[in-house]
Amino acid sequence: MNTILKCRFCQTPLTQTFVDLGVSPVANDYLKEAQFKDEKFYPLHTYVCNSCFLVQLPNVVEREKIFNDKYAYFSSYSDSWLKHAKEYVDMMVNRFNFTSDSQIVELASNDGYLLQYFKEKNIPVLGIEPSANTAEAAIKKGIPSIIKFFGAQTAKELASENKYADLILGNNVFAHVPDVNDFVGGMKILLKPTGIITIEFPHLKNLIEHNEFDTIYHEHYSYYSFITAEKIFAHHNLTLFDVEEVPTHGGSLRIYGRHTENTSLPITERVNELRVREINAGYTDLNFYSQFKEKVINTKQKFLDFIKKAKTEGKTIAGYGAPAKGNTLLNYCTVGTESIAYTVDRNIHKQNLFLPGTHIPIFAPDKIKETKPDYVLILPWNLKSEVSEQMSYIREWGGKFVVAIPEVQIF
Repeated sequence: MNTILKCRFCQTPLTQTFVDLGVSPVANDYLKEAQFKDEKFYPLHTYVCNSCFLVQLPNVVEREKIFNDKYAYFSSYSDSWLKHAKEYVDMMVNRFNFTSDSQIVELASNDGYLLQYFKEKNIPVLGIEPSANTAEAAIKKGIPSIIKFFGAQTAKELASENKYADLILGNNVFAHVPDVNDFVGGMKILLKPTGIITIEFPHLKNLIEHNEFDTIYHEHYSYYSFITAEKIFAHHNLTLFDVEEVPTHGGSLRIYGRHTENTSLPITERVNELRVREINAGYTDLNFYSQFKEKVINTKQKFLDFIKKAKTEGKTIAGYGAPAKGNTLLNYCTVGTESIAYTVDRNIHKQNLFLPGTHIPIFAPDKIKETKPDYVLILPWNLKSEVSEQMSYIREWGGKFVVAIPEVQIF
């Protein structure tokens, strides 16, 4: 008997495909060679709810399998991401006057990459992070961290200890939550009456317009428009009073929330303008979503054409980076070691392992200098400026950079 899939927010049955990327392993499950034979693949089939228009991936992989004590993503390895975090902290302190009497709580605080900047200003912080290894890195930096998932239960435990928050923030965690009502409901519980929430997440608008299908993987359970995010927060009596469009992760939204009854923070014109813009673009029309799969197929074909041409010409290709998004791209396009000999990554926790599914080996960046490939495929295309600057020396032997998203670009 077939199980009826239901929207994780409004429980409407899911019948409309957004895009089906076949099957793929968990994107952050980097492997040792001995683990190849036991590797598991799971459906990567996304749907759009015909009621609230939430684009989502059903819970085919439990969050405990993904966010475990071997989670390989450490935020502090990206210089541009650290810069973004510091600028955010400076802006928030200037705008909302947080002081040593305030309490800052970050959800999915990773290795303390952001809270360290509040700590430098002597503002009390608390990180909540389910992955023990990244949380321990934060604790070593002096960032108090609780190792658990955030939701209503965790919020109640903190509230019972009077640890209410003046600011709750979460960067790139909203998409990672299988039970969105529990998550947002928890923020409602933990937030002080005059407190503020900021959440950053990749904007569905950019995923669609720039064909960022590689940002679909199992730890990203949901993909949000502003309209849908606003509905979810309103359901929990939280009002989005401001929004910014920021360039990180291919184009993200930073939403600002408050208790609905806290009218001291008026709703900005940016909120109304973005809502109208999304409605006019078609985000409340199912036909709008049905066109995406054709764009994905076209991009796959162009990428495979580039690979084939390079091989025909006897050119060599190496990868740069081992991001989760790169694993979606390579597995969907079935590109492995026969085309890309290896990839490199600054993250020592990924080096000397293999990419999931494709089993492409991961080395330290110096490997590029040793083998002098003709092309370096930048898998974290959102960092292409940073990477091409760091690796500019490939020009010395005529090497070129390549990105595959939104379409193949050689530069």
